[in-house]
Amino acid sequence: MKTSLIAISIISALSVTMVPFNTFAAQHDHDHLTVNYVGKDASVHTADANRAFATHLNFTDTAAFEQSSKHLIAKLDDKAAAILRAEFEYISDKAPDTVNPSLHRQAKLNMVADGLYKVRDGIYQVRGTDLSNLTLIRSENGWIAYDVLLTKEAAKISLEFAMKNLPEGNDLPVVAMIYSHSHADHFGGSRGVQELYPDVKVYGSHNITKEIVDENVLAGNAMSRRTAYQYGATLGRNDHGIVDAALGKGLSKGEITYVKPDYTLNSKGKWETLTIDGLEMVFMDASGTEATSEMITYIPSMKALWSAELTYQGMHNIYTLRGAKVRDAQKWSKDINEMINAFGGEVQTLFSAHSAPIWGNGEINDFLRLQRDNYGLVHNQTLRLANQGVTIQDIGDAIQETIPEAIIKSWHTNGYHGSYSHNAKAVYNMYLGYFDMNPANLNPLPTHPEATKFVEYMGGAKSVIKRAQTDYSQGEYRFVATALNKVVMADPGNNTARQLLADTYEQLGYQSENAGWRNIYLTGAQELRVGIQAGTPKTASADVISEMDMPTLFDFLAVKIDSIKAAKQGLVTMNIVTPDDNRILYVEMSNGNLSNIEVTKPKPADATLTVNKADVTRILMGQTKLKTLLSDGTARLSGDNTAFNKIASSLVEFKPDFEIVPLKPANRTH
Repeated sequence: MKTSLIAISIISALSVTMVPFNTFAAQHDHDHLTVNYVGKDASVHTADANRAFATHLNFTDTAAFEQSSKHLIAKLDDKAAAILRAEFEYISDKAPDTVNPSLHRQAKLNMVADGLYKVRDGIYQVRGTDLSNLTLIRSENGWIAYDVLLTKEAAKISLEFAMKNLPEGNDLPVVAMIYSHSHADHFGGSRGVQELYPDVKVYGSHNITKEIVDENVLAGNAMSRRTAYQYGATLGRNDHGIVDAALGKGLSKGEITYVKPDYTLNSKGKWETLTIDGLEMVFMDASGTEATSEMITYIPSMKALWSAELTYQGMHNIYTLRGAKVRDAQKWSKDINEMINAFGGEVQTLFSAHSAPIWGNGEINDFLRLQRDNYGLVHNQTLRLANQGVTIQDIGDAIQETIPEAIIKSWHTNGYHGSYSHNAKAVYNMYLGYFDMNPANLNPLPTHPEATKFVEYMGGAKSVIKRAQTDYSQGEYRFVATALNKVVMADPGNNTARQLLADTYEQLGYQSENAGWRNIYLTGAQELRVGIQAGTPKTASADVISEMDMPTLFDFLAVKIDSIKAAKQGLVTMNIVTPDDNRILYVEMSNGNLSNIEVTKPKPADATLTVNKADVTRILMGQTKLKTLLSDGTARLSGDNTAFNKIASSLVEFKPDFEIVPLKPANRTH
């Protein structure tokens, strides 16, 4: 029992840690919803608001559609199209009342991606099978695959489709694979490529493996649940549900995998020139912009610039709604400026992991300047407003008054993924934190007692609902949402308030230009009406989990410690020795906290566990159990066995379906 408890604690920690790398796509059960849920129609006010919104849009600019359809070599066959595209065939030419017309235009644009495209001589892309593009670059002896989609299945089918249709070199192997950055839709299909071409050499951006396994570990459970909201994991594929994923049409289903790079770039500085299979490539480290590990690439012989995810046909997230560390908008702008100054004089092709390429030196420079200036504006204007006393709650609306006409009229600066509102709040928070210095906001009541007092002050639930119904009928949805949330928070069983709040969220979703906002509003409405549905993210693959080192594992275990329970156990110490990677971890639980540190030799401790890191990976993959390893002598345990029990008994299990909008009392599990 003592050994099985520690095994369970290790396995459970590892099995829920790495969920959102960051997506629900690979392990979700969207096709198994427990109810046949369909949202309501748009209200008159929403239909009017969307029509009014459309009058300010520059529909005469169709350049992105022309770029997206240019140089099509072969349309996706049935097998390749079935990965993703077939799910979105309901996207019509005309925007329905239930979809913001700008978001609908983005949804149509991302539907153009439908096959194998020629970027230029020696560069080809498969677009439309996943959130990202699979790019193939001709090298001396074969092909370099640059960013390899989200899932093994999508990568394998897409690559087979490409090899069948390439007009040149389709009998040559993939000799190298490059990951531009540490997000799953750029490395997740790696095992599919390797299975087809076992000798492929792998390259990655600086420090990529550490960033992949670290980025979402400590807040992984919360981030997973929030990811389901942002990406509409449980929403139907229809005009009342999810219509687009902003960066691309959507996310493939299958297994996220990770083949660790043989070589990581830019380890010695911002710039590195490397020849890969006879092709000279210049790499610029851009870590700290869109990803914590990221790089852009220039191919001098082709005058082709790969922008990774620093640019796409839209504005990206400075703060991603699922939750992540705030990104540096100023550095993002400056790194795009570096690209312009280093390569802008001669570049002829700009291509990336999302959206279609842009051709022509002038067009590329215009595009890059607008992208650069848009992120610069978000950073600089947010701080200008903050320095004039605008608060974090107000800054999302205020910044929209600062955007020049040239940027407003440009489609590729629109907020389909990021938005001016939540990006400005991210910049504010990065510099000044969440507190606006108003004393009333310094120490408010927790949400439930605050809601109860608000409802009491407003004359009770019936009074609030009556006022809300009047405002709702007039289309004043933003404040109705605020007021009714207080009622439902105070009394989750108030069905009248629940239904009206759901209706309100729904209309706000239909009006949202931002794909994440739409999905969050509509998921909130769905859960208010029918509870939490199947489709919440599941665990990521063992391929990725296996790269987690022991210090990271115990950092995560520390997050799972119930401090009050742990404090009652007193001081507990142990060594974890992993001979195969020659590392020793000293772990100490004291004063309700679990800490760890790498040491050069075991310290005096209550217990010592000696186990190979490779065997820990086998435990994760379900190939063995710690009890088995101990019984056959592969692992050794010495000292006080109760030390493990004390730690294990202090751990809690996270609930993956915790409450976001207030659930009905009958649906609450905790």
